[in-house]
Amino acid sequence: MKWIFLIIASLTLFAANLAIGSVELSFEDVLVEQKNSIFAIRLEESIIALLAGAALSIGGLFMQTLFRNPLAGPSVLGISSGASLAVAIAMLSMGGISALFLPFYAILGSALFLFVLLAIALRVRQNVTLLIVGLLLGYGVSAGIGLLEVFSPSESLKKYVLWGMGSFFPVAKSTYWMMALLVLPVLCLSFFLLKPLDALLLGEEHAQSLGVNTQKTRLWVIVVTAWLTGVVTAFCGPIAFLGLMVPHLARILFKASAHRILIPGVILMGATLALLANLIAKMPGFIERVPVNIITSILGIPVIIWIILENRKAKIIS
Repeated sequence: MKWIFLIIASLTLFAANLAIGSVELSFEDVLVEQKNSIFAIRLEESIIALLAGAALSIGGLFMQTLFRNPLAGPSVLGISSGASLAVAIAMLSMGGISALFLPFYAILGSALFLFVLLAIALRVRQNVTLLIVGLLLGYGVSAGIGLLEVFSPSESLKKYVLWGMGSFFPVAKSTYWMMALLVLPVLCLSFFLLKPLDALLLGEEHAQSLGVNTQKTRLWVIVVTAWLTGVVTAFCGPIAFLGLMVPHLARILFKASAHRILIPGVILMGATLALLANLIAKMPGFIERVPVNIITSILGIPVIIWIILENRKAKIIS
């Protein structure tokens, strides 16, 4: 019943994203030939939101499992910071760069950051140490971005700030095809990590006693999360809170910790919430489109606070 409800909610929000926008049109108007460009843009935007929500949610689930930390998210290793730095260099140093090329710079930045992380992960055995290193690298990258912002022209700075607020709006024609080709195979790959991830919930020592190669599993988890986060950041900008809150909501809804339930659950729920955020961001009546990060923050902050308070209450009771 829960699965049916989620599927219906997702399909309803997908249809609503096609019918509703900042320009008030009926669904029939959107579908007619002379309005075909509006329908195409809304369709691409909806598909991008769906893919981004699913990808970030998987990243959040993997990070929370790997670090056994409820506040770990897809950006915890600093991958989105690597993508942001590459985009900042492109936009703030090169000035008039086309939006069409931004995803390529962002993917390059996240890929370089991924190689650095993998090199560190091969040397560092403890997940907590890796987490701290990732956070420190993220802060270092943020410092570099801040330095670029200080010396950049105001016009370029405004474009970068707007990019950093996040959007599911397609940057170029057929953007969703490229994003789908980069995201869908990796989402499928995540299902092959079901058993190792379940074992990691018991701790690394227990996982090793069950025959799980924890070093190899950790590398695959990092690669999948980094890739998905980098691709989403490349096409949509850094999207906040989706990857952090969706795994918690999935655990509450399905009352399960097994990844055979959680992986499809977070994919579906992440896509649904991303479609909801996009729908709110472009509702008729707004003078301009609201950045997606504002909506995801409004939705996510109360959820995270509630989860922290519930965990604290559970610890006091126990």
